[in-house]
Amino acid sequence: MSLLPAEPTDTATLSGYVPRPASFAPVRIVLAKGSNTTAVRRRLAEGICAAYPESEVVEDFGTPHNRINLGPSDPLALHEEGKRTLVLAEHNSAVRHSTEEGNSCPNYWHFSPYGFCPYGCTYCYLAGTQGVRFSPTVKVFLNLPEILAEVDRAARRIGKPTAFYLGKLQDGLALDPLTGYSRQIIPFFADHSTARLTLLTKSAEAGNLLDLDHRGHAILSWTVNPPAVIEAFEENTPSLEGRLAAMEAAAEAGYPIRAVVMPIIPIAGWEAIYHEFLTDVLSRVRLQRITLGSICSYPQAMRLTERKLGRENPISARLERRQGRMADGRIRFPRELRESVYRRLLDVIRQEDAEVEIGLCLEEPSMFDSLDLGDSIGRCNCVL
Repeated sequence: MSLLPAEPTDTATLSGYVPRPASFAPVRIVLAKGSNTTAVRRRLAEGICAAYPESEVVEDFGTPHNRINLGPSDPLALHEEGKRTLVLAEHNSAVRHSTEEGNSCPNYWHFSPYGFCPYGCTYCYLAGTQGVRFSPTVKVFLNLPEILAEVDRAARRIGKPTAFYLGKLQDGLALDPLTGYSRQIIPFFADHSTARLTLLTKSAEAGNLLDLDHRGHAILSWTVNPPAVIEAFEENTPSLEGRLAAMEAAAEAGYPIRAVVMPIIPIAGWEAIYHEFLTDVLSRVRLQRITLGSICSYPQAMRLTERKLGRENPISARLERRQGRMADGRIRFPRELRESVYRRLLDVIRQEDAEVEIGLCLEEPSMFDSLDLGDSIGRCNCVL
């Protein structure tokens, strides 16, 4: 493949970054709409393809990123095929404000230089969202300069320090070895007067970020769970040790560090398992904030979970399946179970670090009141 005839054949992009394989090996790479419209995009696409010389490259320049034909109609087969497909494209509405209703979410700005994720978490709620369900491919959007320009415009309209979240519809770092995007994103926020970055990841790859002058304008957050939960439900993700090592390195580089413990899954022996896990995390990394969250999935996503794990898996066996339990349409564990689990974990956190901020993710306001966390409503991972 040659997207750039008569250009040098080395794999460095126009920014000087050399793409490296990320945490998955796509069977095919689809060059979709917008991937060939500028020299910058063509060169990045060429570098990404060079990082995966064994992958089939398909030119489909007229098709948008969310209309790629994967073949299978069965939802599970479609999902599996999507995880084997990397789409390079443009995204012209990548900066948005969330519109959560029916829970305590304060809503927030987010942006998408990536779409979906190469990891294989069997509980993934994104698999049931409309933007993923019909096009579950892993996506890199090549128009990062335009996306950051839109972040700038939104931030200037707002006119005060505001978080822009990278991790709502993707993993914020999983594909960074491939794109090097962090080396553009971190300096952009470092230089901005009001835009601030909050980034969520499971990645153990923080190397691209460690030498950058972030000026404290980038908050890095890791989703963490006990090793037993990672092994059972988080296929093809970095180990807890790998994530903690990345967190420690980022903290040493001066980044504010947060953790999200989600979804908390009360497997057999969960009290001791989560006690040991939280003690380990809090003893190794000084956290600015820790956010707790339970399973809060869409029915379509849970059907995929049950196709993978069976109907009586440890998640499904405890779900509250009555509709209308909360107004946001998600399925959760019963309130009593969630509250008892939160209460136990809060005790451990406060014993280990009495100063760390604590939040709950996508919970009902009355849950905060029951746990004496009323002042924490709106103090979640996604906002400053």
